[in-house]
Amino acid sequence: MNPRFRLRLRRPSARTLRRGALLVVLAVLLPVLAAGVALRLEYTGDASGAGGNRDRNAVWLGHAWIDGERDGADLQALARELRGSGTRDLYVHTGPLEFDGSLDAGLYPGAQDMIDRMHTVLPGVRVQAWLGQVLSHDGSEGLHLDDPATRARVRDSAAQVLAAGFDGVHLDLEPMYSDDRGFLALLDSVHRLTAARGLPLSVATHQIDPLPSLHSVSGPLFNHPKWWSQRYFGEVARRVDQVAMMTYDTALPLEGLYGGYVAQQTALALEVTPPDTDLLVGLPGYHTNNLGRHAWAETVTAAVRGARLGLAREAPSRERFGLALYVDFAATPADWAAYRSAWSGG
Repeated sequence: MNPRFRLRLRRPSARTLRRGALLVVLAVLLPVLAAGVALRLEYTGDASGAGGNRDRNAVWLGHAWIDGERDGADLQALARELRGSGTRDLYVHTGPLEFDGSLDAGLYPGAQDMIDRMHTVLPGVRVQAWLGQVLSHDGSEGLHLDDPATRARVRDSAAQVLAAGFDGVHLDLEPMYSDDRGFLALLDSVHRLTAARGLPLSVATHQIDPLPSLHSVSGPLFNHPKWWSQRYFGEVARRVDQVAMMTYDTALPLEGLYGGYVAQQTALALEVTPPDTDLLVGLPGYHTNNLGRHAWAETVTAAVRGARLGLAREAPSRERFGLALYVDFAATPADWAAYRSAWSGG
């Protein structure tokens, strides 16, 4: 070959390498920055357009309320924390369910006495039995909701707590993949039971895809379901009397981003929750710090404002809407104060 036509391979210059690296960084960062700006904008505006307290709020309470650890003084202290908050429902931890769906009656020996005392000290408040358990995935230990016999035992467990005097059933079964048909079948079955008694069926829900079909990517990638499709959220909401969306553990690093995310989640949920179903937005009254949660960002104050902003934009006249504080034994005085004053101001 004629040397004049031989290709000369040049090494890229340092300047070219720097430019290439910058392009790669920008390709990764720009979508993230755009998403961050969008969430921060969701957190702006006037929350007062959401109106006032609907008196449909709730608090998750730990198992100590029915195992004899809490006494009358504790109940009076709880009443002081709840005064003026518009709390209608208390989800009292009564389980956990066994992996076969049954419930050990020995777990709630003081239930009737506790319920009676709560009705006396907190007139008008509904005391719901909070029944939870992990779900089995890929052979792991947990509930198998695809098994009709397991679903039947969960239904029997719901009947069991209603017979013990509880004012309703609150199911918290997770982690739940979007489009789980066994869960829908369970809700249909348990709702027939509660409706026949004129009592509510409530359920703790996952969050909704912040981007279309995100659940279909994140679930298999991390082997842990985080989001549901908006359509599936609506299917769940149509089968119950009350949904409490667990809007925390988001990994967001800043309070403004978290509050914007709650506003977005609230709006998405309002779009598909029937008008005759209570929609409650969960408030993070606990202070764990890890890769999935930053307590300095996920605050009760930010969640309250975010929920009210979402309501003000999407459905300001909706009556069946509230806030739910998780959880009593971890909440600080500041958390309780933010919960009590949630509906005041803008």
